[in-house]
Amino acid sequence: MLETILSLAIGMIVVALFLNVYRLIAGPSMPDRILALDTLYINSIAILILLGIYLESTLYFEAALLIAVMGFVGTVALSKYLLRGDIIE
Repeated sequence: MLETILSLAIGMIVVALFLNVYRLIAGPSMPDRILALDTLYINSIAILILLGIYLESTLYFEAALLIAVMGFVGTVALSKYLLRGDIIE
C-alpha cells in the first residue's frame, strides 16, 4: 500500500517538475522565472525525500538538505540581482 502511494506521489511531483521547467523556459517575465526555479528546487527536494522513504536510505535526505540550502541561497542571490543589479554591494 505504501509503495503504491509513494509511486503515485512521485509521479505527480514529476509532472509538476515538467510544468516548472515549462514556466522556467517560457515565463513571460524574470520574476516568473525566478519563482519557477524556486518551485523547481522545492519539488526536487520532495522527490528526494520520497525516494529516501521508498528506498529506505538516509543519503537522499542529506541530498535534499543540500539542495534546500543551495536553493535558498540561489533564490536570494537572483532576487537581489533582479532588484539592484548587483549581488555584492
